[in-house]
Amino acid sequence: MPFINDMLAEQAQGTPAPAVNTRPAATRLGQTRFRFDLPKAKERLRERIVGQPEAMAALDDALDVIKADIADPDRPLWSALLAGPTGVGKTATVKALAEVLTGRADNFCRIDMNTLSQAHYSAALSGAPPGYVGSKEGHTLFDAAQIAGDYSTPGIVLFDEVEKASPEVLRALLNVLEDGHLRLSAGEKSLDFRNTLLLMTSNLGGRQLSAWLKRSSWWPGRGGADLPRRVQRQVHEQIEAFFAPEFINRLDRVLIYRPLGDTHTHSLLELELDRLNRRLNKKGWRLTLTAEAYEGLGKNALDNRYGARSVRRLVRDAVEAPLASFLLQAGAESTSPELCLAEGHWQSGQLIFIAR
Repeated sequence: MPFINDMLAEQAQGTPAPAVNTRPAATRLGQTRFRFDLPKAKERLRERIVGQPEAMAALDDALDVIKADIADPDRPLWSALLAGPTGVGKTATVKALAEVLTGRADNFCRIDMNTLSQAHYSAALSGAPPGYVGSKEGHTLFDAAQIAGDYSTPGIVLFDEVEKASPEVLRALLNVLEDGHLRLSAGEKSLDFRNTLLLMTSNLGGRQLSAWLKRSSWWPGRGGADLPRRVQRQVHEQIEAFFAPEFINRLDRVLIYRPLGDTHTHSLLELELDRLNRRLNKKGWRLTLTAEAYEGLGKNALDNRYGARSVRRLVRDAVEAPLASFLLQAGAESTSPELCLAEGHWQSGQLIFIAR
């Protein structure tokens, strides 16, 4: 055991103190420190994310490695770029992962990269350089608690719309992707990402994917076809042309999200109505729609340019607005111990609600 005087002498000579390992110690083979239920997590992801079988298969593999606790201890648990058009489930994937891994869909650190479009904004990640205001405090956009997670729960970080950040900001992430550490500019503090999932979203390749969907929709029954290798190659080429090779080389996976077609409309409608029903249940009501109402809503529900968000807007305008008027007339909050039923019927191109 060294004497305290020897330790003080080493510090005075500038010998750096050993780094503290904040990642939990490894467990024995067959044991796991993570508490999430693996089969239920995979099932929940498939319930929440529509029309992305390739991405779900990649996430299955990642969850297997995380649950088995055999990931490289000197790197982040997993890093991936989720690329594709708007409204196809990239951000929803991160929220679903946060829900199944931590119990809360909003329990992750989100960095909106479109706000870091200028070079000097790299200081928002690594802190102000020495000599500038705030350099000693080490302020950063990262939430240290959400990054680190805990012994049984991984942390999750989302870099949203990563292609809109400046090249200097992206270079600041290279060490994070490589060895799971980000040393702040002041030099007195570092953030540990080795117990963290690093996820990035991007709209790169969206035009090629949307063009493929438009062509494939001309052929009946081709809405759920696999992405042709030619289209996948075009998307990967655009991603590789935009990002530096050293950035791409540090990612574990690049996942291509396909655009959603008319075959996914019913599933997307059910997801939005399930979310609405969870809010209605707190008011003592439950919503059901007839088959004719589903068909009427589904005719123009999905706009291929905007994906699932167009379905969300349709539900807000065509379902929530008339339902709110119905509930206000019937009494918004039910005093009955059982849920009251609001049944939606399709008449003259709009929904009519009847209490049951």
